Amino acid sequence: MSQPSTPAYYYPNKMGRMLMLAMEEILGRSGLNAILNMADLAHLINNYPPNNLDRGFRFEDVSKLQQTLEEFYGPRGGLGLALRSGRAWFKYGLREFGPVLGITDLAFRLLPLPEKLRTGVGKFAEAFNQFSDQRVRVEETPAHLLWHIERCPLCWGRHAEHPVCHLALGTLQEILFWISGGKHFYIEETLCIARGDATCTMMIDKTPLE
Repeated sequence: MSQPSTPAYYYPNKMGRMLMLAMEEILGRSGLNAILNMADLAHLINNYPPNNLDRGFRFEDVSKLQQTLEEFYGPRGGLGLALRSGRAWFKYGLREFGPVLGITDLAFRLLPLPEKLRTGVGKFAEAFNQFSDQRVRVEETPAHLLWHIERCPLCWGRHAEHPVCHLALGTLQEILFWISGGKHFYIEETLCIARGDATCTMMIDKTPLE
């Protein structure tokens, strides 16, 4: 009797393309090509996914890219490059999805900061839930916003002793920087599925750093 196969989950091609462009911006073309070769993703060299919303960019490939960054550049170097790639990824995402989500409207920009943070973070969670197979749930406590990734492509299939979803951390850093008009917030990944936790959870302080 055959074993059941692992379900296949995807980002839309557009998100995969934006990730490739973001990593190329941070690593350079030759650096990204080296990562793609090492990750057994050579078919993506000079052949980024098309700019459409078809779900064709596999979760396991997203996970491979981040893991290969750590293997190629070392844990600290890979973490830093993943954070920077995540921040660049948001910039491409804002261009593509901002108008659809209504977060570039003047009415949103004029909201008080606490409401703008809550609304903005929720809108980006909606974007992942609507356009991809990633599942995000946002929870609010008096001091924090909690970004729970319940189906996570960033550590898909990985096992680690510590949280590894650095791309998500970098993306959230840039989301909050943009939403707040240039303020920085403390964000920490406190739970990670790769470590055996039920979710990958990013804890966001609602009060900006000085």
